[in-house]
Amino acid sequence: AGAELLKADSGLEADIWRVTSFNELRRDGLAADRQNFLHPEADEKEAYITSCLKERQGPVIASTDYMKLHADQVRSFIPTDYRVLGTDGFGRSDTREKLRYFFEVDRHFVAVAALKALADRGEVERKVVAEAIKKYNINPEKCDPLTC
Repeated sequence: AGAELLKADSGLEADIWRVTSFNELRRDGLAADRQNFLHPEADEKEAYITSCLKERQGPVIASTDYMKLHADQVRSFIPTDYRVLGTDGFGRSDTREKLRYFFEVDRHFVAVAALKALADRGEVERKVVAEAIKKYNINPEKCDPLTC
């Protein structure tokens, strides 16, 4: 849904990837690191997630209903800018939709995270991020989910 917002509201294309196991991707990356460490003269082995993303343009945004740490465990294998949105803390929501807004992981926050990452790279103007925050009715002064 975040990709649909980016296309409709900003004309930006985004690829959607579904991760079935960040744990397995981490194990694979660590195995590649170990292979490269112990075999310095061999061809470098590449983590699977690295090989999937290395030819892609743009930043990578991970949005999960788990703690940020869960998706963050593959950070060292992501060959580009990486931002993780996750549900750290205690939820105070009676629906999944409200939970995702509270923890800032819903489609609107995904779109804003992508725009902010592009702005940080100089690929869109910062005002585009501010305009999206207004358009999606995101209150930038709402309490931080980690401390509310």
